[in-house]
Amino acid sequence: MSASGITPTPWYHTVTALIVAGCLVAVVNFGIRSAFGFFTVPISDAHGWPREIFSFAMAVHNLVWGLATPVAGMLADRYGSARVLMAGAVIYCFGLIMMAFTETPFMFNVGGGLLVGIGVAFSSFSIVMAALGRIVPPERRSWAFGIATASGSMGQFIFAPLGAALISAYGWQNALLVLAGLSLLIILFAVPLMVHNTSSARLSPGEADITMREAIGTAFGHRSYLLLVSGFFVCGFQLAFIVVHMPPYLAEHGISKEFAGLAMGLIGLFNVVGSYAAGIIGGKGEKRVPLALIYLLRSVLVAGFLLMPVTPLTTLLFTMTIGVLWLSTVPLTMGLVTVMFGTRYMATLYGFVFVSHQLGSFIGVWLGGRLYDAFGSYDIVWWLSVALGIFAFIVHLPIREQRQPRFQAA
Repeated sequence: MSASGITPTPWYHTVTALIVAGCLVAVVNFGIRSAFGFFTVPISDAHGWPREIFSFAMAVHNLVWGLATPVAGMLADRYGSARVLMAGAVIYCFGLIMMAFTETPFMFNVGGGLLVGIGVAFSSFSIVMAALGRIVPPERRSWAFGIATASGSMGQFIFAPLGAALISAYGWQNALLVLAGLSLLIILFAVPLMVHNTSSARLSPGEADITMREAIGTAFGHRSYLLLVSGFFVCGFQLAFIVVHMPPYLAEHGISKEFAGLAMGLIGLFNVVGSYAAGIIGGKGEKRVPLALIYLLRSVLVAGFLLMPVTPLTTLLFTMTIGVLWLSTVPLTMGLVTVMFGTRYMATLYGFVFVSHQLGSFIGVWLGGRLYDAFGSYDIVWWLSVALGIFAFIVHLPIREQRQPRFQAA
């Protein structure tokens, strides 16, 4: 106790420590799944499966991740983020272990699809961002979202080349077991966030006192929210397709696994800059316009990549530039949710937006494998990604950035 009679806040419960803890959770959570694309070929070859089976399991994991995110958000809003993150880490670990030892497509879908999907949802950076959104003041909230998103990108930079190296050195099964062990680090990193566990979501100043059911119903009757939901579908389609199918696409064009691992890692490294910048931009002005421009620029970059020969140089140029735009949509999207609806139920309401994102992920990953098996090429899905980016650019422009009246205190 200090001389003034007030017990000082322990260092591990300070705002800085809590932000660091949340960022470390994001590094592990997003980093591990970013390495899954390197398992496509070795797992398919080991079991004698067509590529669609692995792609379908990854598509299921993306879809389950989306469907479980609102549930995780509701639990985090009611019981606190830390417990949800810890439970997610355990489920994530079990799913990875099942991927390593399963022998049938069905059980592979249970492990790599269902369990990994639930584990990722319950330990994802959307739960981290919801926790940080209540810790930091409103004027720094968008910045905090950018920091958390950038941390997930740093995880991709670390784990994508790590996953490729582990497969080369120890084989795909042992690589999965190492990743399973690393997933349990989330439990350790989530411990400081226990201080903010509450029995119910807190009501912030200026927010109306409404129930979760009323909040969900009002949001789905709000035109701008529905536009945001539809646009985020495109983000999921584009990112999941690239994560899972970019490594084998590069391999077909003579790019080595090690170089592909470096290229995929650079996406995460450059998105550290992109996500952080998006968080700062979102805190200084409108969010809808830069969000719309991100989707348009993605389409331009993908089209340019397809029209050029695939070489180490063009691969690096593409992954570095697309990396700047990779997860920079997330802090702006989460920021729009908080602008329209406040912070009390932001984990829940962002969770429903994320369902759309993961529905896009499911279709992008599965369609990539399905059309590849049918036509021996990824070109159709690449060009579909270009068209969807233009669609997302259009639908974000009419969004109105203001508090929905039902969520505003009288």
